[in-house]
Amino acid sequence: MKPDIHPKTSATKFKCACGNVTTVLSVIGGERTVEVCSNCHPFYTGKAKLMDTAGRIEKFRKRYAQHSK
Repeated sequence: MKPDIHPKTSATKFKCACGNVTTVLSVIGGERTVEVCSNCHPFYTGKAKLMDTAGRIEKFRKRYAQHSK
């Protein structure tokens, strides 16, 4: 690899609105604030709302069953 072509990385603190602080290596550096992290995001906490896709599929099949006959 060529020397001196890669950006310098430093420790960066990401502070979430829920109070969680994560330190990672990044080219940004310093401290940043984020609105959502893995501790409070609904997908990771198991509180995500699932959409009723079965109802949509049945509605689609019912609508287009007339055309296929």
